[in-house]
Amino acid sequence: MILLKNCRFIATFDENQEELLGSDILIKQNRIVKISRSIEIGTDFSGETIDCSNHIVVPGFANTHHHMFQSLTRNVRQVQNAKLFDWLSFLYNVWSDIDEECIFYSTLIACGELLKTGCSISTDHMYLYPPDISKSILEIQFEAAMKTGIRFAPSRGTMTRGKSDGGLPPDNIVQSPETVLKDMESSIDRFHDPSPYSMTKVILAPCSPFTVEKKVMKESALLAREKKVFLHTHLAETRDEDDYCMEIYGKRPLDLMLELDWTGRDVFYAHGIWFDDRELQILSETDTGISHCPTSNMRLGSGIARIKEMKDLGIRISLGVDGSASNDSSDMLGEARNAMLLARVSGGPGALTARDVLGFACRNGARMLGFENSGTIEEGSAADLAIFSLGGLDRAGSLSDPVASLVFTGISHAADYVIVNGKVAVRKGKLTGIDEEFVADKASCLSQKLLKKVI
Repeated sequence: MILLKNCRFIATFDENQEELLGSDILIKQNRIVKISRSIEIGTDFSGETIDCSNHIVVPGFANTHHHMFQSLTRNVRQVQNAKLFDWLSFLYNVWSDIDEECIFYSTLIACGELLKTGCSISTDHMYLYPPDISKSILEIQFEAAMKTGIRFAPSRGTMTRGKSDGGLPPDNIVQSPETVLKDMESSIDRFHDPSPYSMTKVILAPCSPFTVEKKVMKESALLAREKKVFLHTHLAETRDEDDYCMEIYGKRPLDLMLELDWTGRDVFYAHGIWFDDRELQILSETDTGISHCPTSNMRLGSGIARIKEMKDLGIRISLGVDGSASNDSSDMLGEARNAMLLARVSGGPGALTARDVLGFACRNGARMLGFENSGTIEEGSAADLAIFSLGGLDRAGSLSDPVASLVFTGISHAADYVIVNGKVAVRKGKLTGIDEEFVADKASCLSQKLLKKVI
């Protein structure tokens, strides 16, 4: 058991957006069992008590788009100022050399960063499949993620159109449609847990309309619905993508998705920057979700997604940090801040509030990944919580609104504690599941080895 004692402020993000002062939260096993003032626990209490008298407690965040392998190729000099297609073309040749060790340690790095910034749930979009990797890539990632303690819902991504077929990636990291679809099914059977408080799920995610054939998109959608898992892909990220789809398919990206039955409550797209008014209406009517990745969109100069308009239309919105080579971090609270600020560049100071973006990050994100019992603080919900200090110089003067202070203020986005599934994954700012210094040193060595060919 864990007792969060005398929480200075609790933002529940439940249906009523209730916010509480000076209450306790009692956790038993993997669930919140009581929220009240002055919870009595008795003298025989054998669990952990955490003093939260100078802290704000919020639901753990959910990151809905990432490419964790990119953690080893951040800040590469040659593509610091490149747009998406040029950036991809350069880095594909580096990424084609990743091996099992690279996948394992990059997943540890990304999950660790996410946890330290308040994230309790993450997906990943792994779409590279070098031929020399004999072990299941999802198996490697699940092993790493479970070490950190994060809830994990990776997507079985793929690319099937290499350079010889007019695509961007080298042929050695793409797969045949038959191989992809067979492994998608086996990955669901092996790793997907549909139970209410699951720690592991699987999503199907062909990379994009310009890296896979229509056959793969169609058949992955059929498989996902047969197996009752979610679908994900990149869409409407750049003008180049629009031009490609018009040239190859004679229609815009979202119209292609409609043709392929790739809309609905079980579908969410990464980015969605270049939707027009008609397309926003389609997203609203079909209840198709958007994983908004503001930092990556700014980093690559891809554009500003119309998030205020999406919100006003009732479109489901979550937040994703995107790949660590286009962010170049896995800072979940930082992503919420950037989402709020970027929306205000084009939409004015009322475009998005601090509570809007935190809601995207917790409740919306958890639901978009299929974790229906996470993302809120209420009795019976999963014990996934992020606890941030309200003390220190960087919060001083901001506490007329503790919730908004998380987004507006702070020189660090690090949480003091993060609890996932009733277990402490971050304690006093440090990960409990892995040796951070060892993992960082190991990842740096692997990065140097990968980058030898371009440095």
